[in-house]
Amino acid sequence: MPNRMSLESYGIHVPNVHRNMPPASLYEHAIRYDGAEITASGALAVRSGEKCGRSPKDKRVVDETSSRDDVWWGDVNVRLTPTSFQKNRSQAIDYLNRCERIYIVDAFAGWDAKDRIKVRVICSRPYHALFMTNMLIRPTAQEMNTFGEPDYVIYNAGQAAADTSVEGVDSTTSVALNFALGEFVILGTEYAGEMKKGVFTIMNYLLPKKGVLSMHCSANEGDKGDVSLFFGLSGTGKTTLSADPHRDLIGDDEHGWGNDGVFNIEGGCYAKCIDLSSKSEPEIYSAIRFGAVLENTVQDKASRVVDYHDSSITENTRASYPIEFIPHAKIPCRGRHPRNIVFLTCDAFGVLPPVSLLTPEQAMYHFISGYTAKVAGTEVGVTEPKATFSACFGAPFLVWHPTKYAELLAEKMRKHGVPAYLVNTGWSGGAYGKGARMSLGYTRSIIDSIHDGSLANAPTQADPVFGFQVPTECGCVPSEILTPRLSWKDPASYDATATKLANLFAENFRKYEDVASPEIVAAGPLAGVTV
Repeated sequence: MPNRMSLESYGIHVPNVHRNMPPASLYEHAIRYDGAEITASGALAVRSGEKCGRSPKDKRVVDETSSRDDVWWGDVNVRLTPTSFQKNRSQAIDYLNRCERIYIVDAFAGWDAKDRIKVRVICSRPYHALFMTNMLIRPTAQEMNTFGEPDYVIYNAGQAAADTSVEGVDSTTSVALNFALGEFVILGTEYAGEMKKGVFTIMNYLLPKKGVLSMHCSANEGDKGDVSLFFGLSGTGKTTLSADPHRDLIGDDEHGWGNDGVFNIEGGCYAKCIDLSSKSEPEIYSAIRFGAVLENTVQDKASRVVDYHDSSITENTRASYPIEFIPHAKIPCRGRHPRNIVFLTCDAFGVLPPVSLLTPEQAMYHFISGYTAKVAGTEVGVTEPKATFSACFGAPFLVWHPTKYAELLAEKMRKHGVPAYLVNTGWSGGAYGKGARMSLGYTRSIIDSIHDGSLANAPTQADPVFGFQVPTECGCVPSEILTPRLSWKDPASYDATATKLANLFAENFRKYEDVASPEIVAAGPLAGVTV
């Protein structure tokens, strides 16, 4: 029997309210009312409607006195008036009141009991309820009985288009966050990832206020309790390299680093599914079973076998599942202070070394920069590598200015003596189209050398353009690969390309120079170097 409750205090008067339904019951409701189907592996296949990804340009943060001076206003955090938020909220509640049934998920964000928050999700689609059941930390029966009032409430009325006559609402999609009220309103998008990243945005505000670093990264742990963090944008290998059969997974996407160590913010994983296979990602492939949610995949109508190569709906096919579905998951999802930090980049220009050692100042610079590169063919009109920068490797989810997170990172690195490495999983021997993609075997050898401590003691030389120290010996990686200029047939072409990329770094960083310290600015490429 579902745990029922009243939503009268929110102005929602629907009598058929289901709280924290078990997955089996949510399956039944999703199939009966939501057009879902069960796949051959037992996962629940659903469609997210018109939107198959997040809508970052429609994100709004309410401009109110309690948080106004903290927020990094601009393209990431666009202002919304309290009046406009109330109009959005009223519209969401009006929509929810017209629904035959409502689903509530009461759960936690943050595995550290001191820093966790209580989240209440109010939605009309059973698939959304199952998704957040997976992605948040599921309370025990006792915790459910004593849950009380939540810290934040998500009103998901994504099936109702936003009203563009409301000031500050520029499209029929609106995702609005009010820190003063502890409320998050979704209109005009049914993509479940908006809820997940909404919670992360909330934690990106709350945790740094307490001196806890919130991080868009994965984390794993060795058999001696040594923790590694992996930061990286899409396509850099964050998920692949952190999913190590010899190490336990703390989490794949969102973490906090507090006084007692590292903790996962989430209770589940949200993995990309395009081209997934049992050979390439066996743990993720096996996790897509009963209880998992598959978004926007295509399956054979007769056998219900999923075709993970089919991108006819979207390239952004996704799977949501509880973290305990991963065999090497560490439960509870907490670990000690990190022993190593790895920044992953896919450098399609082919000039960054496969691994570099960073000073704390360089780590702050590259953390704020959040660099990777897209290759020709990934977007219309891209015919050569295109630099992409995303502050702190997660700009769309930041609330404070990026330097706030960078300073916290440097402070914790210094306090706990944690080294940082920049690992390039991109091209070697030339840019995309001329060089070759870095061997995954070489990259894994580098990561193994970081974990066993041998790389920290390897001989190094300074990179004349980027300034960091580059190991000249590392596992099975050839020396000419470790020093990129040696792997290019035309050294002059390497020099020109390296200078070009360095200038792109400098151009991107100008927007932070008025806030970043002189030491951080000086840690960038070409600082005092003649090329």
